[in-house]
Amino acid sequence: MWEIVRAGGPLMWPIIACSIVAAAIILERLWTMQEKRVMPRALFQKITQLVEQDQVTDKVVQALEKSSPLGRVLSAGLSSRHRGRAIMMERLEDTGRHVVHELERFLNTLGTIAGISPLLGLLGTVTGIIKAFNAINEGGMGDPRMLSGGISEALLTTAAGLVVAIPALVAYRYLRGNVDRIVIEMEKDALRLVDQLDAAETRGQGAAATRDTATAGPQVA
Repeated sequence: MWEIVRAGGPLMWPIIACSIVAAAIILERLWTMQEKRVMPRALFQKITQLVEQDQVTDKVVQALEKSSPLGRVLSAGLSSRHRGRAIMMERLEDTGRHVVHELERFLNTLGTIAGISPLLGLLGTVTGIIKAFNAINEGGMGDPRMLSGGISEALLTTAAGLVVAIPALVAYRYLRGNVDRIVIEMEKDALRLVDQLDAAETRGQGAAATRDTATAGPQVA
C-alpha cells in the first residue's frame, strides 16, 4: 500500500485526505439521519393525543423541542398555538429552515470532495505525463524504467481520484435525497398539527359559548 502511495506522487496525499474526510462525513450523516433519531414514529401520534386531551403544557413543549428535529419543528407550532394560524405557520417555517440547515450540515463539503477528487487525479495525470516527457528529453527513451515513474504516477492518481469521487458522489446524492424526503414528511406533520390545533381551538370556543349560554339561563320577555 505504501509503495502505491509513493508511486502516485505528492498529489496522492490530498486525495487520501479527501477520502478520510468523505468517509467521516458519510458515517456521521448516516448515523445522525436515522429515522428513529430524526422522525420517531410514535412522536406525532403522542402529540396528537396530548392536543386532543388538552394536556399540552410548557414542560411538554420544552421536552418535545429537545427530543428530535421533528420535535423541534412541532414544538415551534405548539408554543405559538394561541397566537393564530399565521403566526404558527411563520414560526414553523422559520424553525424548519434551521432544522433543514442542520440536516444538510457537511453535505456541501461532501459534494465538493466528489467534485475535486477527479480533478486532483487529473492534475496528477498531467504531472506524471510531464515527468515522462522530461525523462524522454533526458535520453530515457531507450530505458523503460525512466519512463515508468511518470506513467505510473499518472495512472495511479487518476484511479485514486475516481475511487474517492464515485462513492462520495453516490453518498452525496443519497443523503441529499434523504434530506428532501425528511423535509417533505416534516412539512406534512407540521400542517396536520396546525389543522388539529385549529380544530381544537374551534371546539374550545364552541364549548365556551355553550357554557355561557347555559349560565345566562332563559331570558324573560
